[in-house]
Amino acid sequence: MQDEFNDPLWRQVLSGAQMLFVAFGALVLMPLITGLDPNVALFTAGLGTLLFQLVTGRQVPVFLASSFAFITPIILAKGQFGLAETMGGIMAAGFVYTFLGLAVKIKGTGFIDRLLPPVVIGPVVISIGLAMAPIAANMAMGKAGDGTELIPYATAMWISMPALLTTIVVAVFGKGIFRLVPIIAGVLVGFAMAFVFGVVDTAKIAAASWLALPHFTAPAFNWQAILFIVPVALAPAIEHIGGVIAVGSVTGRDYLKKPGLHRTLLGDGIATTAAGLFGGPPNTTYAEVTGAVMLTKNYNPKIMTWASIFAISLAFVGKFGALLQSIPVPVMGGILCLLFGSIAAVGLNTMIRHKVDMAEARNLVIVSVTLVFGIGGVLVGTGTGPDDFGLKGIALCAVVAIALNLLLPGHGDWKKDSQA
Repeated sequence: MQDEFNDPLWRQVLSGAQMLFVAFGALVLMPLITGLDPNVALFTAGLGTLLFQLVTGRQVPVFLASSFAFITPIILAKGQFGLAETMGGIMAAGFVYTFLGLAVKIKGTGFIDRLLPPVVIGPVVISIGLAMAPIAANMAMGKAGDGTELIPYATAMWISMPALLTTIVVAVFGKGIFRLVPIIAGVLVGFAMAFVFGVVDTAKIAAASWLALPHFTAPAFNWQAILFIVPVALAPAIEHIGGVIAVGSVTGRDYLKKPGLHRTLLGDGIATTAAGLFGGPPNTTYAEVTGAVMLTKNYNPKIMTWASIFAISLAFVGKFGALLQSIPVPVMGGILCLLFGSIAAVGLNTMIRHKVDMAEARNLVIVSVTLVFGIGGVLVGTGTGPDDFGLKGIALCAVVAIALNLLLPGHGDWKKDSQA
């Protein structure tokens, strides 16, 4: 089995570039949506993956990059607390993974099953996707997230719909490696349409330096911001476990045992904390890259080291960052119409796959309340001012789902039922 890890250096480098290409679309899309610097996201994705490899002994062929689960909390937290305070919250979210890893080390993986069963994770993930649906629709129509018009409606639709259609076609009909890059394909077509309609600001690209430091942001710590963001980390923690299991099934190895789930969670947590330290988005394992590993049958973790090196190198190309930030809103909006719906579908599939019985009153209550709290904008707290504390959106629905699951009778029966 080790012979497959003795690839020539040139093949490792080429494979690493290919893995970054596969991850690239989602990697930079998340910071562009939330207003973070895409060059910083590239840097923290590369750094985070290297830290993950250090913690896990470079045994797992995964690439870590921007987590979409944090889009809504980051947008809201930036507006309420500021960017530096939001980064402090992201650093704290990384410590949640560390705590979960410690709990897994002490209690075993059953601890995760009891705390976060499918009836909890399903509706929370659905809420993550659907809570952002109005923002995606506004962006597709040429508006800012709050509805302010940025580009005329007709022009925006001529840009966003071809971008969406291209993403769909490549995702469904693409062959080989091309099937793994639908976001990049959609961005390229949408960007080309934006050039045709003259809505791309090329002045900023021309003015940018070829080499430049990314716009790093130091964190600041505010307990309201921390409590606002930290609960969201529970959903990506489950995404992480699913990602580790998935790559293990592809490579034929049990990474839950070696290097161990506690170490992979710790590695992911350190990567997310490091991202917050520099002003980047939280990290998570990328399913697209796992798909590329399966397709190429190259299971060598060293290729992820090269992907990380390429990501960090690109982070210091100033013109590249300016080009990314010049992508018009409708391009991203068109793609997000599919992407956010896909996130919701993953949550729905989680409940279907584990046979969550919605005729059971307990399950119906958990799912119903979680969805309304997550999507409807319910606020639980002392107010909405900067000095007030309140839980809202994904953070609130994650806490409510966990609390209902632990308090309502029948806790722990889901595993028995799903295996019946």
